[in-house]
Amino acid sequence: MSDTAVSDAVPLPPTLAAMLALAAGTFLLRLAGPALRARYTLPERAEKLLEVSAVLLLAALATTSALTEDQAFTGPARPLGVLAGGVLAWRRAPFLAVVLAAAGTTALLRLAGVP
Repeated sequence: MSDTAVSDAVPLPPTLAAMLALAAGTFLLRLAGPALRARYTLPERAEKLLEVSAVLLLAALATTSALTEDQAFTGPARPLGVLAGGVLAWRRAPFLAVVLAAAGTTALLRLAGVP
């Protein structure tokens, strides 16, 4: 093999290499779950805590997204829109109705001058 063949190879950009490594790691972690589930069982209390922690993490993410933007308070329009959508979701309204009500409430409040 000549030196020109090696030098003509297209180098893998570092960002792409990092993305591929993260994708492979994510795939292997997701594959490990079902594979290890049969071999290792968690105590019932630990399983309950994992379920609760997932809900709490999702709630914290939703709260942070609803209340802040660029590390500052968003104003009352967005949280009130989220509240309207949350009430409809709690009342088991269709998903489309929940999203439209939340977006519509926020848009109308902002149209009325509420920040």
